Amino acid sequence: MLSKGLLNQPVISLRSGGQIATALEPVINPHNLKVLGWWCEGPGGRREVLLVDDVRQTMPNGLAVNDESDLSLPEDLVRHGEILNTRFQLLEKPVKTKRQRLGKVSDYSYNEGMFVQKLYVARPLHKVFTSDDTLIIDRTQILEVTDHYILVRDTEIKATAEEVARAGAAVPSG
Repeated sequence: MLSKGLLNQPVISLRSGGQIATALEPVINPHNLKVLGWWCEGPGGRREVLLVDDVRQTMPNGLAVNDESDLSLPEDLVRHGEILNTRFQLLEKPVKTKRQRLGKVSDYSYNEGMFVQKLYVARPLHKVFTSDDTLIIDRTQILEVTDHYILVRDTEIKATAEEVARAGAAVPSG
């Protein structure tokens, strides 16, 4: 499932049958890239948090919860306070290897356990003309996640000197 399904979703109460809030954006734990819940806008514009554990069902038209009591004020979620205060954003985060900058996260997919599985990285404009415009990075390739960037394993395979010589001989000069 792609990240677009985590943004701006109605939160629907099964008890009342109506919308009680809007899930604006996901709360992501930067240490393990797990979606913990959503920042929501409740009645009167109040900022609240809906934890994944409180969602009864994910539907095409929103997130179903029992009732309003499933929404929490951030200060009431002491156990998740550090992550909530971090306000970690995955979209638009720069992605790089130890040798080069690859681009920025344009989208991501997540699994049933709400762990980010793949990062879709939009390449800088000057690299779009020389290769594919989007890189797909699996979570197993991620080495480090910081507030400023995501470091991934460099997957380029280095050619041996013999392979380079053979490739050079195969290219006609002129």
